[in-house]
Amino acid sequence: MPPPEPVDYSGLTPDALLDAVDSCGYLTDGRFLALNSYENRVYQVGIENSMPVIAKFYRPGRWSTAAIREEHEFSLALAAEEIPVIAPRILNETTLHSYQGYHFAIYPRQGGHWPELSTREHREWMGRFIARIHGVGAAKKFAHRPTLDIESFGYQSYRFLLAEGFIPAHIEIAYRTLAEDLLQQIEGMYSRAGSIRTLRLHGDCHPGNILWTEQGPHFVDLDDCRTGPAVQDIWMLISGDRHAMQSQLADIIEGYLQFREFDHRELQLIEPLRTLRIMHYAAWLARRWNDPAFPRAFPWFNTPRYWEEHVLSLREQSSLLDEPAIII
Repeated sequence: MPPPEPVDYSGLTPDALLDAVDSCGYLTDGRFLALNSYENRVYQVGIENSMPVIAKFYRPGRWSTAAIREEHEFSLALAAEEIPVIAPRILNETTLHSYQGYHFAIYPRQGGHWPELSTREHREWMGRFIARIHGVGAAKKFAHRPTLDIESFGYQSYRFLLAEGFIPAHIEIAYRTLAEDLLQQIEGMYSRAGSIRTLRLHGDCHPGNILWTEQGPHFVDLDDCRTGPAVQDIWMLISGDRHAMQSQLADIIEGYLQFREFDHRELQLIEPLRTLRIMHYAAWLARRWNDPAFPRAFPWFNTPRYWEEHVLSLREQSSLLDEPAIII
């Protein structure tokens, strides 16, 4: 009988993580380096007479085994189409392994740097690869992974923060009123956009999840892959003022259209999706606040100033939601 799933990472000691990698047929050399990851635990692990590997240990209780396997299947399907996604290695006829109740996967180490996306060429390059990801994503549906929607990212985040007492008393009424108004605005914008097609997405396609080399972008960390509109994998790659974002977006869509059609009605969802992400991010930090790694990594969170600035950012989003959508 397999051991029960742990409730946290306290049992993931250095010996345990090295033994876990050894259990996949490797001979570790005792060296490991914790990489920048908070939701999961990710390590570069040294291997005797070989290149290091990356071991990703999934947060206990976050995903079902079926949901993790769907992530891996999606990654492998993308890699099979020669799309540069870093997929888990198949070892002992599986990509998902377990050690002392911890679920983990082994990945090849991939070099690269943060993408600047400062040129039209690079932005079109990104658009082409995202379109190819979506071509595979549209081929079938997820059965076990979530959908990015107003309920899960918006309402559930808002209710959690209030129910668990994270919002300071002196701004609780302001937060409650603002959040409810924002969610009504977002619902109206989704309704006006009409019936938007959804598909399997990377889901968290920001520059931190892309490694750039001379060969172009390499997409990493499909841990948040889910169902949603295509524009979700595009809007996080644009930044700056409205004019700058319009120019960047036009380049990405130009590349995208070389491989796949794009429904321009989805441009109406950029600011709603940004607002939902802001709400979801605050609730994510709150849900993880009992993990000792989070107060160390985010010491500014859950202070009166943080929540005051959070309300201010939501007010700014309310104004942006009232503006016309970017048109290209």
